[in-house]
Amino acid sequence: MAAASASFTGSVFKSNRISTNSAISAGVRNVAFNGKTASSVQRSLSYADRIVLEAPVVIVTGASRGIGKAVALALGKAGCKVLVNYARSSKEAEEICKEIEASGGQALTFGGDVSKEEDVASMIKTAVDAWGTVDVLVNNSGITRDGLMMRMKLSQWQEVIDLNLTGVFLCTQTAAKIMMKKRTGRIINIASVVGLVGNLGQANYSAAKAGVIGLTKTVAREYATRGITANAIAPGFISSDMTAKLGEDIEKNILKTIPLGEPLFYFYVCERPFMFVYLHLLLFIRLCSFQLNT
Repeated sequence: MAAASASFTGSVFKSNRISTNSAISAGVRNVAFNGKTASSVQRSLSYADRIVLEAPVVIVTGASRGIGKAVALALGKAGCKVLVNYARSSKEAEEICKEIEASGGQALTFGGDVSKEEDVASMIKTAVDAWGTVDVLVNNSGITRDGLMMRMKLSQWQEVIDLNLTGVFLCTQTAAKIMMKKRTGRIINIASVVGLVGNLGQANYSAAKAGVIGLTKTVAREYATRGITANAIAPGFISSDMTAKLGEDIEKNILKTIPLGEPLFYFYVCERPFMFVYLHLLLFIRLCSFQLNT
């Protein structure tokens, strides 16, 4: 199942799965989800979704900042047991764990490079040793090494492909072995819109994210009979630590593709971070659980 398709008209967000009306007031945007505002959905998670999810064990790669951080916090506060993977930002990862634990959840950190087979095996083992299984894998780790293709060094190409694509392959393959034994599991890959349309100066990143989308479709087909679902989310331009490093020209080229000339959703790092991605993740997990249980 691919991410819900969507189109924007003025301030109205239309989707084949979610219909939302957004109103901006004093810098705050209220988003309606199934007839509820984002804040009411967040409040209900402490009750309904904790029961639905039954405290699944979740591994989030690249979870020390940006989208990964928001995903780890959101799912941790919804009752999941979260392994927070990081490459170098150990302090930030520890802070995320403390925040999840302060809300009554369970979390642990794991420092490792998901492009390395031995690190991935150790990460999965850490989750299994602590909680007995792996229910959900969120492949989020990613880097950029931008430059025009005519000047791009092989090392720039390979580094991005190794982490952004091979890393997804290794994590998926290893986690799926655990999921296959119990015939259920959820794999959610964070791709990118540039994997669909390309982007100047990002041949390596675009190729990797296009590969993630193709890989997700194949994984969904191969593992469907084992009760394992695979989905990809392809976000547009999102303000984060990684996109902050993009050059001004690349950012302008991305914004030119948006009819309004600016992103409709800004993802604030605040009490309710990255609500759009957050709701998509919970929607995927809940819909897939419903389909498998009926």
